[in-house]
Amino acid sequence: MSEDFYDVLGVSQDASAEEIKKAYRKKATEYHPDVSDDPDAEEKFKKIQKAKKVLTDEEKRQAYDRMGHDRFEQAEKHGFDAGGGGPGGMGGDPFGGMGGMGGMGGGLGDIFEQVFGGGAGRGRNRPRKGRDLRTGLEIGLEEAFEGVQKQFTVERPEACETCDGEGHPPEADASTCPECQGRGQVTQVQQTPLGRVQQTTTCPRCEGKGTLYSETCDDCRGEGYVRNEASLSVEIPAGIDDGQTLRMEGEGAPSPNGGPHGDLLIDISIADHPEFEREGDDLHYQLPISFPQATFGDSVQVPTLESSVEFEIPKGTQSGETFRLEGKGMPRLRRYGQGDLYVRVQVVTPESLNDEQREALEAFAEAGGEEIEVSEGFFEKIKRSF
Repeated sequence: MSEDFYDVLGVSQDASAEEIKKAYRKKATEYHPDVSDDPDAEEKFKKIQKAKKVLTDEEKRQAYDRMGHDRFEQAEKHGFDAGGGGPGGMGGDPFGGMGGMGGMGGGLGDIFEQVFGGGAGRGRNRPRKGRDLRTGLEIGLEEAFEGVQKQFTVERPEACETCDGEGHPPEADASTCPECQGRGQVTQVQQTPLGRVQQTTTCPRCEGKGTLYSETCDDCRGEGYVRNEASLSVEIPAGIDDGQTLRMEGEGAPSPNGGPHGDLLIDISIADHPEFEREGDDLHYQLPISFPQATFGDSVQVPTLESSVEFEIPKGTQSGETFRLEGKGMPRLRRYGQGDLYVRVQVVTPESLNDEQREALEAFAEAGGEEIEVSEGFFEKIKRSF
């Protein structure tokens, strides 16, 4: 299970609060330790609970999106409320800066610099990664067996070509934002029992750019990006299973401030196959045989996803009996070897008989001590016995 809270719940970064709660209920039902057979259910359930707790809290979610998973976890680990930013929820942001606290001077800034590798008051406008996007892709069982390069299309935000992602025409007049004086950040000072706490946040007027423009781009309405349909190709590895996810780095949404693109997550689904059922790396196949084949044994051809193999039906085989063909299942994903093919035998009772067949079955019944007429009831008895 991924550590990223959005991946844990199986939702996109722009999911609504209701979508997050719905995903949580589904995952919690699946991995609750009291009902799940998964040996790691308890650990997964804890991750699901924490993901829901963070993503349904607006302040914590904003901090999580801003910091990313690792830094958010570090902030909480070192005793700082990532939602409020400071110790015990006193406000502030470990990456947005905190002023002196009473007689502590710049100590907290130094602490954050040592712990996170950056000084207080810096990093708010550092280029950050764009958000990840998610899409689905269905493939056939044969494609999952062999591995395949698959073409697909996805709608995603891309930098506006008209304004080159700037959100304004090149000729637009620029002016310094009066709200933040061009810094891209605004600072609030709060008085707490421990002293003055300085909280720095992104300027809401210029959205951290520090500059305002007289015009906005007509095509993207000042957003800097538009939604386009992109044609992509993904390499699907042999052995992938239904419900697994592939990640295409850099194919997600563009960064809001010049950082790298996010990733594209591709949820794989595998279509039902007319002959085989899959269970992990193993395949299951139902083989119909006749009553004489079951009685006397026979050599038959059994299909696999590669070709067909010869299979010896033992004498006296019972209907419903299952045989294992080792190494004839699915390839193990990114590991050596293959699963097995399980062949379940089904003895098929004929619906109609010619005179010769009827006489032979009458003789068979008499030889067994059953002096009865060959009738529908007889065949029902044969069905039940096998």
